[in-house]
Amino acid sequence: MTDRLVWLPFDPAELGDPPEGLRYEVVDPTQEVPDSVEDVRFYVPPYQMGPAIGDVLPRMRSLEVVQLLSAGVDNVRSRVPEGVALCNGRGIHDTSTAELTLALVLASLRGIPDFVRAQDRHEWTPGWRPALADRKVLLVGHGAIGEAIEARLLPFEVEVVRVARTAREGVHPIEDLPGLLPDADVVILVVPLTDATRGLVDADFLGRMKEGALLVNVARGAVVVTDDLVAALHAGRVRAAVDVAETEPLPADSPLWDAPGLLVSPHVGGASSAMWPRAHRLVRDQLHRYAAGEPLHNVMTGEY
Repeated sequence: MTDRLVWLPFDPAELGDPPEGLRYEVVDPTQEVPDSVEDVRFYVPPYQMGPAIGDVLPRMRSLEVVQLLSAGVDNVRSRVPEGVALCNGRGIHDTSTAELTLALVLASLRGIPDFVRAQDRHEWTPGWRPALADRKVLLVGHGAIGEAIEARLLPFEVEVVRVARTAREGVHPIEDLPGLLPDADVVILVVPLTDATRGLVDADFLGRMKEGALLVNVARGAVVVTDDLVAALHAGRVRAAVDVAETEPLPADSPLWDAPGLLVSPHVGGASSAMWPRAHRLVRDQLHRYAAGEPLHNVMTGEY
Protein backbone atom coordinates (compact mmCIF):
# COMPACT_ATOMS: atom_id res chain seq x y z
CA MET A 1 0.00 0.00 0.00
CA THR A 2 3.03 2.28 -0.10
CA ASP A 3 2.77 3.02 -3.81
CA ARG A 4 -0.86 4.07 -4.15
CA LEU A 5 -0.96 6.29 -7.22
CA VAL A 6 -2.32 9.83 -7.17
CA TRP A 7 -2.95 11.85 -10.32
CA LEU A 8 -2.69 15.61 -9.78
CA PRO A 9 -3.24 18.45 -12.26
CA PHE A 10 -0.39 20.42 -10.65
CA ASP A 11 3.10 19.83 -9.24
CA PRO A 12 2.83 18.02 -5.89
CA ALA A 13 5.39 20.50 -4.55
CA GLU A 14 2.52 23.03 -4.57
CA LEU A 15 0.99 21.06 -1.70
CA GLY A 16 3.83 22.02 0.62
CA ASP A 17 3.97 18.76 2.57
CA PRO A 18 2.18 15.99 0.66
CA PRO A 19 1.91 12.75 2.61
CA GLU A 20 4.53 10.08 2.19
CA GLY A 21 3.57 6.59 1.11
CA LEU A 22 1.81 7.81 -2.04
CA ARG A 23 3.14 8.04 -5.58
CA TYR A 24 2.34 11.19 -7.54
CA GLU A 25 2.02 11.88 -11.25
CA VAL A 26 1.07 15.20 -12.86
CA VAL A 27 -1.52 14.31 -15.48
CA ASP A 28 -4.14 16.03 -17.61
CA PRO A 29 -6.07 13.10 -19.09
CA THR A 30 -8.00 15.40 -21.41
CA GLN A 31 -4.69 15.84 -23.25
CA GLU A 32 -2.96 12.47 -22.82
CA VAL A 33 -3.71 9.31 -20.82
CA PRO A 34 -0.59 7.56 -19.47
CA ASP A 35 -0.32 3.76 -19.23
CA SER A 36 -0.58 4.11 -15.44
CA VAL A 37 -4.30 4.85 -15.74
CA GLU A 38 -5.32 1.42 -14.41
CA ASP A 39 -3.29 1.99 -11.22
CA VAL A 40 -4.76 5.34 -10.19
CA ARG A 41 -6.29 5.27 -6.70
CA PHE A 42 -6.85 9.00 -6.09
CA TYR A 43 -7.76 11.23 -9.05
CA VAL A 44 -7.75 15.04 -8.92
CA PRO A 45 -9.01 16.15 -12.37
CA PRO A 46 -7.98 19.41 -14.00
CA TYR A 47 -10.14 22.40 -13.16
CA GLN A 48 -12.61 22.18 -16.04
CA MET A 49 -16.39 22.51 -16.09
CA GLY A 50 -17.11 20.17 -19.01
CA PRO A 51 -17.56 16.39 -18.98
CA ALA A 52 -14.17 15.65 -20.60
CA ILE A 53 -12.48 15.21 -17.22
CA GLY A 54 -14.68 12.16 -16.67
CA ASP A 55 -13.91 10.41 -19.96
CA VAL A 56 -11.01 8.56 -18.36
CA LEU A 57 -13.00 7.16 -15.43
CA PRO A 58 -14.01 3.81 -17.03
CA ARG A 59 -10.31 3.01 -17.48
CA MET A 60 -9.41 3.61 -13.82
CA ARG A 61 -9.84 0.06 -12.52
CA SER A 62 -8.20 0.75 -9.15
CA LEU A 63 -9.92 4.06 -8.44
CA GLU A 64 -11.00 4.85 -4.88
CA VAL A 65 -11.39 8.66 -4.75
CA VAL A 66 -12.26 11.46 -7.19
CA GLN A 67 -11.50 14.88 -5.72
CA LEU A 68 -12.90 17.68 -7.86
CA LEU A 69 -11.63 21.24 -7.79
CA SER A 70 -15.11 22.57 -8.57
CA ALA A 71 -17.99 23.07 -6.17
CA GLY A 72 -20.45 21.48 -8.59
CA VAL A 73 -20.27 17.80 -9.50
CA ASP A 74 -22.94 17.63 -12.20
CA ASN A 75 -20.38 17.25 -14.99
CA VAL A 76 -19.06 13.91 -13.69
CA ARG A 77 -21.50 12.66 -11.06
CA SER A 78 -23.21 10.04 -13.22
CA ARG A 79 -19.89 8.66 -14.46
CA VAL A 80 -18.19 7.94 -11.14
CA PRO A 81 -18.22 4.17 -10.55
CA GLU A 82 -20.15 2.74 -7.64
CA GLY A 83 -18.01 2.42 -4.55
CA VAL A 84 -15.74 5.33 -5.52
CA ALA A 85 -15.85 8.36 -3.21
CA LEU A 86 -16.69 11.60 -5.05
CA CYS A 87 -15.60 14.73 -3.20
CA ASN A 88 -16.36 18.26 -4.33
CA GLY A 89 -14.28 21.40 -3.97
CA ARG A 90 -16.32 22.95 -1.16
CA GLY A 91 -14.27 25.79 0.30
CA ILE A 92 -12.10 26.40 -2.75
CA HIS A 93 -14.32 28.91 -4.53
CA ASP A 94 -16.29 30.60 -1.75
CA THR A 95 -14.15 33.74 -1.68
CA SER A 96 -13.63 34.10 -5.41
CA THR A 97 -17.24 33.43 -6.40
CA ALA A 98 -18.56 35.74 -3.71
CA GLU A 99 -16.33 38.53 -5.03
CA LEU A 100 -17.54 38.02 -8.59
CA THR A 101 -21.16 37.93 -7.46
CA LEU A 102 -20.79 41.31 -5.79
CA ALA A 103 -19.00 42.64 -8.84
CA LEU A 104 -21.84 41.52 -11.13
CA VAL A 105 -24.48 42.98 -8.83
CA LEU A 106 -22.76 46.33 -8.45
CA ALA A 107 -21.75 46.59 -12.10
CA SER A 108 -25.30 45.85 -13.23
CA LEU A 109 -27.02 48.20 -10.80
CA ARG A 110 -24.62 51.10 -11.30
CA GLY A 111 -24.44 50.71 -15.09
CA ILE A 112 -20.73 49.95 -15.45
CA PRO A 113 -21.13 48.19 -18.85
CA ASP A 114 -22.83 51.31 -20.22
CA PHE A 115 -19.98 53.49 -18.92
CA VAL A 116 -17.41 51.25 -20.61
CA ARG A 117 -19.27 51.44 -23.91
CA ALA A 118 -19.57 55.23 -23.55
CA GLN A 119 -15.84 55.46 -22.83
CA ASP A 120 -15.15 53.56 -26.07
CA ARG A 121 -17.23 56.22 -27.86
CA HIS A 122 -15.51 59.06 -25.93
CA GLU A 123 -18.88 60.08 -24.48
CA TRP A 124 -19.60 61.53 -21.01
CA THR A 125 -22.90 60.02 -19.84
CA PRO A 126 -23.87 61.07 -16.30
CA GLY A 127 -27.15 59.93 -14.81
CA TRP A 128 -28.89 58.36 -11.83
CA ARG A 129 -28.53 54.66 -11.14
CA PRO A 130 -29.98 52.40 -8.45
CA ALA A 131 -27.77 51.66 -5.46
CA LEU A 132 -27.37 48.30 -3.77
CA ALA A 133 -28.02 49.98 -0.43
CA ASP A 134 -31.55 49.57 0.95
CA ARG A 135 -32.37 46.73 -1.45
CA LYS A 136 -33.86 43.36 -0.59
CA VAL A 137 -31.65 40.54 -1.86
CA LEU A 138 -33.07 37.04 -2.27
CA LEU A 139 -30.23 34.53 -1.96
CA VAL A 140 -31.35 31.25 -3.53
CA GLY A 141 -28.89 28.70 -2.18
CA HIS A 142 -27.27 28.99 1.23
CA GLY A 143 -24.34 26.58 1.29
CA ALA A 144 -20.74 27.67 1.78
CA ILE A 145 -20.69 29.95 -1.26
CA GLY A 146 -24.08 31.42 -0.36
CA GLU A 147 -22.82 32.20 3.13
CA ALA A 148 -19.72 33.86 1.67
CA ILE A 149 -21.89 35.99 -0.62
CA GLU A 150 -24.10 37.03 2.28
CA ALA A 151 -21.09 38.05 4.38
CA ARG A 152 -20.04 40.43 1.61
CA LEU A 153 -23.55 41.73 0.96
CA LEU A 154 -24.37 42.79 4.52
CA PRO A 155 -21.94 45.75 4.71
CA PHE A 156 -23.83 47.26 1.75
CA GLU A 157 -26.85 47.90 4.01
CA VAL A 158 -29.16 45.38 2.36
CA GLU A 159 -31.77 43.00 3.66
CA VAL A 160 -30.87 39.40 2.81
CA VAL A 161 -33.58 36.76 2.51
CA ARG A 162 -32.16 33.23 2.49
CA VAL A 163 -33.58 30.25 0.61
CA ALA A 164 -32.25 26.69 0.59
CA ARG A 165 -33.37 23.18 -0.32
CA THR A 166 -34.75 22.63 3.18
CA ALA A 167 -35.93 25.08 5.83
CA ARG A 168 -33.88 25.85 8.93
CA GLU A 169 -33.68 28.77 11.32
CA GLY A 170 -33.49 31.96 9.29
CA VAL A 171 -33.66 30.10 5.97
CA HIS A 172 -36.78 29.56 3.85
CA PRO A 173 -37.39 26.30 1.96
CA ILE A 174 -37.26 26.55 -1.80
CA GLU A 175 -41.04 25.97 -1.90
CA ASP A 176 -41.46 29.52 -0.51
CA LEU A 177 -39.94 31.14 -3.60
CA PRO A 178 -43.23 32.09 -5.32
CA GLY A 179 -44.20 34.24 -2.36
CA LEU A 180 -40.75 35.76 -1.88
CA LEU A 181 -39.93 36.75 -5.46
CA PRO A 182 -42.32 39.73 -5.80
CA ASP A 183 -40.57 41.67 -3.02
CA ALA A 184 -36.94 41.05 -4.05
CA ASP A 185 -34.88 43.71 -5.82
CA VAL A 186 -31.99 41.32 -6.50
CA VAL A 187 -32.24 37.53 -6.88
CA ILE A 188 -28.96 35.60 -6.68
CA LEU A 189 -28.82 31.95 -7.77
CA VAL A 190 -26.14 29.79 -6.15
CA VAL A 191 -27.85 26.38 -6.06
CA PRO A 192 -26.33 23.11 -7.30
CA LEU A 193 -27.66 21.71 -10.56
CA THR A 194 -29.96 18.78 -9.73
CA ASP A 195 -33.18 17.38 -11.11
CA ALA A 196 -35.01 19.70 -8.70
CA THR A 197 -33.19 22.88 -9.78
CA ARG A 198 -32.89 22.28 -13.52
CA GLY A 199 -35.15 24.85 -15.18
CA LEU A 200 -36.03 26.38 -11.81
CA VAL A 201 -36.01 29.87 -13.31
CA ASP A 202 -38.67 29.69 -15.98
CA ALA A 203 -41.32 32.05 -17.31
CA ASP A 204 -43.40 31.67 -14.15
CA PHE A 205 -40.42 32.40 -11.88
CA LEU A 206 -39.41 35.45 -13.95
CA GLY A 207 -43.02 36.63 -14.11
CA ARG A 208 -43.21 36.67 -10.30
CA MET A 209 -40.09 38.83 -9.98
CA LYS A 210 -40.49 42.52 -9.26
CA GLU A 211 -40.55 44.73 -12.35
CA GLY A 212 -36.97 45.76 -13.11
CA ALA A 213 -35.42 43.39 -10.55
CA LEU A 214 -31.95 41.97 -11.16
CA LEU A 215 -31.34 38.23 -11.58
CA VAL A 216 -27.75 37.03 -10.99
CA ASN A 217 -26.79 33.45 -11.87
CA VAL A 218 -23.50 32.12 -10.50
CA ALA A 219 -24.89 28.57 -10.17
CA ARG A 220 -25.20 26.59 -13.42
CA GLY A 221 -26.65 27.69 -16.72
CA ALA A 222 -29.30 24.98 -16.82
CA VAL A 223 -30.89 26.34 -13.64
CA VAL A 224 -32.35 29.04 -15.92
CA VAL A 225 -34.50 28.40 -19.00
CA THR A 226 -32.58 30.46 -21.54
CA ASP A 227 -35.48 31.23 -23.88
CA ASP A 228 -37.63 32.39 -20.97
CA LEU A 229 -34.89 34.67 -19.69
CA VAL A 230 -34.31 36.15 -23.15
CA ALA A 231 -38.04 36.84 -23.49
CA ALA A 232 -38.18 38.53 -20.07
CA LEU A 233 -35.15 40.68 -20.91
CA HIS A 234 -36.60 41.82 -24.25
CA ALA A 235 -39.89 42.61 -22.51
CA GLY A 236 -38.01 44.79 -20.01
CA ARG A 237 -39.41 42.72 -17.13
CA VAL A 238 -36.04 42.09 -15.50
CA ARG A 239 -32.32 42.68 -15.83
CA ALA A 240 -29.73 39.95 -15.41
CA ALA A 241 -26.07 39.12 -14.95
CA VAL A 242 -24.89 35.57 -15.64
CA ASP A 243 -21.55 33.86 -15.16
CA VAL A 244 -22.84 30.56 -16.55
CA ALA A 245 -24.76 29.29 -19.58
CA GLU A 246 -26.48 26.07 -20.61
CA THR A 247 -23.86 25.62 -23.35
CA GLU A 248 -20.31 26.73 -22.65
CA PRO A 249 -18.53 28.41 -24.29
CA LEU A 250 -21.60 30.46 -25.12
CA PRO A 251 -22.22 29.96 -28.88
CA ALA A 252 -21.68 32.99 -31.10
CA ASP A 253 -25.30 32.81 -32.24
CA SER A 254 -26.79 32.64 -28.72
CA PRO A 255 -29.58 35.18 -28.21
CA LEU A 256 -28.04 36.01 -24.83
CA TRP A 257 -25.26 38.06 -26.45
CA ASP A 258 -27.66 40.72 -27.70
CA ALA A 259 -30.33 40.56 -25.01
CA PRO A 260 -30.96 43.99 -23.44
CA GLY A 261 -30.12 44.53 -19.79
CA LEU A 262 -27.80 41.52 -19.59
CA LEU A 263 -24.20 41.32 -18.36
CA VAL A 264 -22.33 38.12 -19.28
CA SER A 265 -19.09 36.85 -17.77
CA PRO A 266 -17.47 33.62 -19.08
CA HIS A 267 -17.78 31.27 -16.05
CA VAL A 268 -14.98 32.87 -14.09
CA GLY A 269 -16.52 32.72 -10.61
CA GLY A 270 -13.73 30.52 -9.31
CA ALA A 271 -10.98 31.66 -11.66
CA SER A 272 -9.00 34.11 -9.56
CA SER A 273 -5.78 34.23 -7.55
CA ALA A 274 -7.80 33.14 -4.51
CA MET A 275 -8.48 29.71 -5.98
CA TRP A 276 -5.15 27.90 -5.96
CA PRO A 277 -4.04 28.44 -2.35
CA ARG A 278 -7.41 27.10 -1.22
CA ALA A 279 -7.33 24.23 -3.72
CA HIS A 280 -3.88 23.18 -2.59
CA ARG A 281 -4.94 23.28 1.07
CA LEU A 282 -8.01 21.14 0.44
CA VAL A 283 -6.19 18.55 -1.68
CA ARG A 284 -3.31 18.36 0.81
CA ASP A 285 -5.72 17.76 3.68
CA GLN A 286 -7.67 15.16 1.73
CA LEU A 287 -4.49 13.29 0.78
CA HIS A 288 -3.29 13.23 4.37
CA ARG A 289 -6.67 11.83 5.40
CA TYR A 290 -6.59 9.28 2.60
CA ALA A 291 -3.05 8.16 3.45
CA ALA A 292 -3.97 7.80 7.12
CA GLY A 293 -7.21 5.95 6.42
CA GLU A 294 -9.29 8.78 7.93
CA PRO A 295 -12.72 9.92 6.67
CA LEU A 296 -12.58 12.37 3.79
CA HIS A 297 -14.25 15.77 3.70
CA ASN A 298 -16.80 16.89 1.09
CA VAL A 299 -18.01 13.39 0.17
CA MET A 300 -21.09 13.75 -1.99
CA THR A 301 -24.22 11.77 -1.17
CA GLY A 302 -27.44 11.71 -3.14
CA GLU A 303 -27.59 14.64 -5.55
CA TYR A 304 -25.80 16.99 -3.14
